[in-house]
Amino acid sequence: MITGGCLCGAVQYRLTGPLGDIVHCHCETCRKTHSSAFSSVAAVADEDFQILSGVENLRYFESSPGKLRWFCQACGSHIYAKRAGTAHLILRLGSLDNASLTADNTPCERSHIWVSQQANWYRGDAELPVYDEFEPVTDG
Repeated sequence: MITGGCLCGAVQYRLTGPLGDIVHCHCETCRKTHSSAFSSVAAVADEDFQILSGVENLRYFESSPGKLRWFCQACGSHIYAKRAGTAHLILRLGSLDNASLTADNTPCERSHIWVSQQANWYRGDAELPVYDEFEPVTDG
């Protein structure tokens, strides 16, 4: 089972289903929110995400219309984001407990997105595809 939580331990969660492929987002909002070159995220179906403790410590910030970024009010750790009208959330992978990941449940890195807004001091990762904005949607 995949588990995670915030830095101070007040918020703890688990996943009861699969973690989607890893995407590294370079948009300005992710960079500013996480004080980093990019935010590593993966989709999780709403029904597969369960807060185990600390729901009273969760607060949100609406960073763009319809997108809420949820974080621990005690330590500031970002846990997930949720867009209105979707059936999944965007899990912040820095909040995962590494010990809960195994070869069987660790997703693969898929791409870097929003590189059109990447930090000018970041040199990049030549091993993964890059997209100026969102990754193109493909059927299949």
